[in-house]
Order: sequence, then C-alpha cells, then structure tokens
Amino acid sequence: MINYRLHEKITNIKWVNLFSPWERQRAYLAVLVWFVLIYPFCCFCQLAPFVLFFSGQWILLVLYVVWYFYDRKSPTRGGYRDNWFRRLRLHKWFADCFPITLHKTVELDDQQNYLFGYHPHGILGVGAWSCFGFDGCNVSKIFKGIRFSICTLPGNFTAMFRREILLSIGLIESSKESIEYVLNSNEKGRAVVIVIGGAAEALEAHPGKHTLTLATRKGFVREAIKTGAHLVPVYAFGENDIYKQIDNPEGSLLRKLQEWGKKKTGISLPLIYGRGYFQMALGLLPINASVNVVVGAPIPVVKNSNPSKTAVDEIHQMYMDQLSDLFNEHKERFGISKETRLIFQ
Repeated sequence: MINYRLHEKITNIKWVNLFSPWERQRAYLAVLVWFVLIYPFCCFCQLAPFVLFFSGQWILLVLYVVWYFYDRKSPTRGGYRDNWFRRLRLHKWFADCFPITLHKTVELDDQQNYLFGYHPHGILGVGAWSCFGFDGCNVSKIFKGIRFSICTLPGNFTAMFRREILLSIGLIESSKESIEYVLNSNEKGRAVVIVIGGAAEALEAHPGKHTLTLATRKGFVREAIKTGAHLVPVYAFGENDIYKQIDNPEGSLLRKLQEWGKKKTGISLPLIYGRGYFQMALGLLPINASVNVVVGAPIPVVKNSNPSKTAVDEIHQMYMDQLSDLFNEHKERFGISKETRLIFQ
C-alpha cells in the first residue's frame, strides 16, 4: 500500500517537458539564467571585496575603489543613460515564461513626468522588473517617449559589480533626493516607478490575496506634488501567485519573527516555495502564473515645493480610490471573482 501511494505521488508530478517547442525552452532558459546565475551572483557580490582582498587581488580592488569614487553619484543621479542591459532579448524570453503582459489603458504625454505606484509588491516584483526595469514587455513601444527608472533600496548599490548591474537596468535609489533629481530634470517624459508596499507588503504576498500596505504610505504622494509629476496607479494581477508562502497570520510566532527581522534589517524574509528545475511540484523557481500589469490613468498633480498635510492626504485618498477602481474594472478579466475587494492597511 505504501509503495502504491508513493508510486501514485511520483506519477502525478508534472515534469518539465524537455521536448517542448523552442519558444518554451528559451523562456525556461531565461528563468534559469536569472535564478541560477545572475541572482546568486548578485548575492555573492556582497562578499567580493573580501574575496579579492584575501586572494591577493589588491590591484583589482583598488581599481574598483577608484571607479566607485568616480561613479558614486550615479544611483542618485538617474542611473546610466544607455541602459544596454535592459534591452537584451533574454528579458523578453523571461517575460514569456509566465507570461508577463503590460496593458495600457490611456496614452501618456511624453512632455510630462510621472510617478508610477506599482502594486502589489509580491515576493520579487517580477512584473515591475520585466515591464519597467527591463524592456521585456515592450514598454518602449507601448509608452513611446517615456524613460522609466525603478527605485530600489540604497543598500542595493553598496555591493561591487551588483551596483553596475542594477544601474545598467536603469535603477535608482529610493531616496527623495534621487526621485527629485529625476523628476525635476529638464528632460521630459521621465517616469519613476516605486513598488510602494515594500518589505512589509511582501509578508502579505499569498496567492489569491489582495492586501496592500498603502493606507499610511504617503511619501510618494508628497514627492509627486513637490516635483509636479502626475501619479499613475499600476496593479499587477497575478504578482502574488508566482510563489506560495508559508502561512504567517498576524500574531503568529513566524510573523513576529519576520516583523522583528524587518525592523532590524529593513528586509522581510517570507518563507516561500515555487516549482523545481525539472518538476512543477516544489522548488525555488517561480511558478508559471500569468502576470498582467495594468497601467491606469494619471492623476494630475500641481507642483508645490512645500505641500500641506491636507493636500497630501487629499491626493493620497484620490490615488487609493483610483487604484480601487482600476482593480475592480479589470479583476474579472483576469480571473478574480466579482466579490473580491482590494484591502488597504
């Protein structure tokens, strides 16, 4: 009986089709490149200075220090202008694997600057990366004349080599100085993308759940008013579905440990699992769930270098209302029940 059950479980596992069409194979290859090569390399970069130092490669370390000093302001000065890395065909293959699709609801004026709010954060924010970090979803053709820059934590620019990879994608620091530098520049058609929920919202990233950490997040609204950038709500249907997370309800021991870690380090540590390398049951690769990134209509903002709390609160409420409308308008189209509501906390 035990052998029969074991055999039944093994035969019920959905295995990777090694003889699938080339389009599927190259998409899977792109995911492997990111999760087996690039992402681990970016994590290893934190240790690179120690490796170079203790292996006697001091000349390389000194040369990098000189370069770092010369290039130290790039993360707060709009990143690199020629984002060659973000245009690689590899990123289109990556987006095809889920697939990730970008949907436009209105045209954007390339003579206006914008601040995009991306929701939800999910575990990795793959929709934000593919649509606005890379050109994996043809954003350069869908929103012609708009140059996108995604914000990330300043600490991500401290590791050698990793900072160059992030800057080559067009990432910038999530500091107010960095955001204002981009949106106050003479160049028009700039768009800063902020994944607003951050680490706190990652702990709410469960499949089928639509809970946003937004009710008290108003700094992005203040930055929009100070720069006159129009606010654009974005919702990614399916972002929370690419990974499963161990249950961590409010008040549980696991959640308390995660909240403690986030408070100490600024990074949340959701316990996640997805699919494997050769089977679809269990592993660390993301699940092939469709992610549909819908860009809503911009909210006009009048520039004011010193906005009042009342003005910030008013536009923040307007933003949440418009985001809810965007969610309700498109949810059934992407397989979400009519009764489901967007929750702000």
